[in-house]
Amino acid sequence: MKRNLRKFWRNTLIFLSIMGPGIITANVDNDAGGITTYSVAGAHFGYTLIWSFIPIIVALVIIQEMCSRMAVVTGRGLADLIREEFGVKVTFYAMIVLIFSNLFNTISEFAGIAASAELFGVSKYVLVPLCAIFVWWLIVKGTYKSVEKVFLLACVFYLSYVFSGFLSKPDWGEVSKSSIKPVLQFNKAYLLMLMGVIGTTIAPWMQFYQQSSVVEKKIKLKNYKYSRLDVILGAFVVNIVAIFIVIVCANTLFKNGIRIETAKEAALALRPLAGNYCFYLFAFGLLNASVFSACILPLSTAYSVCEGMGWEVGVNRRFKEAPQFYTLYTAIIIIGASIILLPNVKLIPIMLLSQATNGILLPFVLIFMLLLVNNKRLMGKYTNSKIYNILTILTIVMMIGLSIALLFAAFIK
Repeated sequence: MKRNLRKFWRNTLIFLSIMGPGIITANVDNDAGGITTYSVAGAHFGYTLIWSFIPIIVALVIIQEMCSRMAVVTGRGLADLIREEFGVKVTFYAMIVLIFSNLFNTISEFAGIAASAELFGVSKYVLVPLCAIFVWWLIVKGTYKSVEKVFLLACVFYLSYVFSGFLSKPDWGEVSKSSIKPVLQFNKAYLLMLMGVIGTTIAPWMQFYQQSSVVEKKIKLKNYKYSRLDVILGAFVVNIVAIFIVIVCANTLFKNGIRIETAKEAALALRPLAGNYCFYLFAFGLLNASVFSACILPLSTAYSVCEGMGWEVGVNRRFKEAPQFYTLYTAIIIIGASIILLPNVKLIPIMLLSQATNGILLPFVLIFMLLLVNNKRLMGKYTNSKIYNILTILTIVMMIGLSIALLFAAFIK
């Protein structure tokens, strides 16, 4: 009994020391755009889309686990492997698309910060620059270990949406039923929302960031099972938070026939229906998610581009050691924050461009990953099994189909 208890605590401590990349990467997916998507899904369609999060969890685990495994086995980032196996030209074009995709996404995150500022009665001309300075200072002046601790703390704050869900007092029987019984509506609005919910979950930056962060953390092969658990836990946590966002909006806005188009509108509409506590928790969740993602997206870009070009990379390096890494990180923050501070800036075209660039890049990234993870020269005995390859191919086909559909839906009304 004592031996088993000691073993349990030893394994727990090892997991806590390794935990981070999987949970952080997954949680950043609940950014300003994700929160908006889930809020609109709950407000417009009630509980009917909750079932879709079960296949989302499976897809997320399959894709992100391969990134983590490649990082531990090869000790190299995804962009680095793509450059080595598929050439500089392919990598260069992929990085150009990724830069624009992540830039558009970063602008959306600063838009979320601006929306949060209005919810709390603060000028965006004050809060956006302050947050931009904070996210820049955190990475440039920190180390990987200190930065990861801040990111994990930000993950904890996503619980504000869980608390909001309980405060809205939903019908848990109806929620449970909707979780296990798919309800399909064959109309354009529902199908587009379903594609949006699933498509929001997996974006190209996630694969690059997770693999790079596992490499920088220097996780050893003997501890890979803990890294896999980190990925699985992250996939569950991020989708539980997303489900609670849907629940709170379904139980308040949908029931009262209130239509919303943004997370800010959702927070404002919640106030008279669910009270001030629910409003402030929802608004704080939006601010936390936006600031958190405004850190990660520029960081993912800097990791990917510098790896792809063969430049020095890493939060543990100083500015003089990795000038391209920190210059690119700084530039994306400055551009993203500055655009939001422009008067009368239109965010819809930016969001459409973000969706389009994600849709263009994601199929190529997933195919590259499948080829790399099955390369015995790189992975040795850690290539995919036949069953895992079948599941991976089905997931990739589904994600490519969704990416193409969302790409057309974004521009064809």
